[in-house]
Amino acid sequence: MGICFSAKIKAVSTCSTGGNLNSMSRDAIDLSSSSINSKFSSTSIPRSEDEILHSSNLKSFSFSELKLATRNFRPDSLLGEGGFGSVYKGWIDEHSFSAAKPGSGTVVAVKRLNLDGLQGHKEWLAEVTFLGQLHHSHLVKLIGYCLEDEHRLLVYEFLPRGSLENHLFRRGLYFQPLSWSLRLKIALGAAKGLAFLHSEENKVIYRDFKTSNILLDSNYNAKLSDFGLAKDGPTGDKSHVSTRIMGTYGYAAPEYLATGHLSAKSDVYSFGVVLLEMISGRRAIDKNRPQGEQNLVEWAKPLLANRRKTFRLLDARIERNYSMESAFRLAVLASRCLSAEPRFRPNMDEIVTMLNDLQDSKGTGGPRRSRTCKQNTDSGNKEVTAYPRPSASALFT
Repeated sequence: MGICFSAKIKAVSTCSTGGNLNSMSRDAIDLSSSSINSKFSSTSIPRSEDEILHSSNLKSFSFSELKLATRNFRPDSLLGEGGFGSVYKGWIDEHSFSAAKPGSGTVVAVKRLNLDGLQGHKEWLAEVTFLGQLHHSHLVKLIGYCLEDEHRLLVYEFLPRGSLENHLFRRGLYFQPLSWSLRLKIALGAAKGLAFLHSEENKVIYRDFKTSNILLDSNYNAKLSDFGLAKDGPTGDKSHVSTRIMGTYGYAAPEYLATGHLSAKSDVYSFGVVLLEMISGRRAIDKNRPQGEQNLVEWAKPLLANRRKTFRLLDARIERNYSMESAFRLAVLASRCLSAEPRFRPNMDEIVTMLNDLQDSKGTGGPRRSRTCKQNTDSGNKEVTAYPRPSASALFT
């Protein structure tokens, strides 16, 4: 959740439905006042808060139900904390959605607003507004909400493998290196989510696309989360909307930073940054690296279009069950997404097609120099339900 309604810089959590994030990163900001997206206050969508809540097809939970579902928000139910507040693991009946005993029914993630925190009711309502209207297999599912007295809570599906950020950058038993085929699968799923948002029917700009906002289910299907910064796109013959500069340093498109002009191609640029992170295993911004390598885009751009230098980009932790031709094609796609001129970037439908082609070729496309991949992807394997925290990235001002 990332909408802020004052002139103060406010941080937001990076993952609200995934797993055990003991300290969520604080890396998205909002620099000036706003209102709920105009897309959802048009004549076709209810305007008032009451109408939004009652037309959202979401379950309205009582506070007592969510207390029961989370065992009274006990510390051992805590999944993580962020700018919005705390996220708890809970259980509900899969049919009635009523609270269930721990270990029975369906696992959910319950996000509870901290009344003394950095965000408030409007951020909460923005999440209900978007995810109450938009439904897709590659968007996280919002099940319901609680609005009772001073209490503001959101109930999401629980995604047991947590964020892509953790899988790319964390080390340990739960976070084995992602295979090349899994990286392609995740990239394709995330691209389909963005393509859905950008479609003529929706025209929504996500505005905060990054690895920490891509959550993974037990089969590594990618789902976009945290819609607090999302905004309706331009209408008619307009090419962009003008808005405050909001987002995460390292992912925001240069024209947006320079002018405040936001378009779907701004998301495409962010997608290119994430592709680079997936190819290289490097963070978009990493102050621990040597000078000249701290900004991933600046370091990688000279290498992207040079077939002989592509190997310098590749994450050494990936098992070599892919071809250099496949890696080069993905690097070229990232380069196109990162074009300085928005008009030269592909749209998300084109990106989905290109990633589909890569996945259909099994990521090979040439002679294979491979070892057996150790990444387990079968749904029958033990699910990961505990996630170390993602590290924080810098804010831009």
